[in-house]
Formats: sequence, structure tokens, C-alpha cells
Amino acid sequence: MTKSGKAKAVVNGTTVAEATEWEEVEGNVYFPPSAVRTDALEKTDATTFCPWKGTASYYSIKVGDDKLENAAWYYPTPKDGAKEIKDHVAFCEYRPARVDETVRLMTGV
Repeated sequence: MTKSGKAKAVVNGTTVAEATEWEEVEGNVYFPPSAVRTDALEKTDATTFCPWKGTASYYSIKVGDDKLENAAWYYPTPKDGAKEIKDHVAFCEYRPARVDETVRLMTGV
């Protein structure tokens, strides 16, 4: 479901994604590819499978000397019911991301 407002993903004080429109699925904010700093992402070999979304691929997030392994995911070829999140990036969170809140990812916690 498309949402609007302000969503931001921050890793140790560095903004890695920021958008005024995004997709929200199961409480996760999926940032459009154009809203994500690709220089902070490194593709990994990790994958997971969701019966209705398909196979997710993962990124590690690198900010400065810190690296969060497999901390972001996306669906390069989602199933028909999840087409709106194709290539959108979601970030691992310990609490749901909400509209107008900052999504914060911390290392060393």
C-alpha cells in the first residue's frame, strides 16, 4: 500500500534512505530505489522466501567502518500480488517503521 509523509532510514547518524512516498507491507517501509543511497549497500548471497511475495535478496549496509550484514532486503522478481515492491528496499528493524518517524538502524547494540 502506497503511503506518503516522511520516512527515513538512518544508520549511526547517516541517512541511507529518505522518501516522501513509499510502499508499506506488513509494517515494513519499502523505499523506492531512487530514495536509497546505493553507495551504502553491498549485495550479499543471502535469500529468503515468502509464499506470497517471492524470493527476497539482501544487502549489507556499510556506513564508515560499520557494516550491518544482511540488514536490508528487496524483491527483484516479486510474485504478482507484490509487484508494487519490486526493487524497493526495506531495512531490518526492531520496531515497526511508522509514517513520519525515523527508522534507525544501530550497530553495536
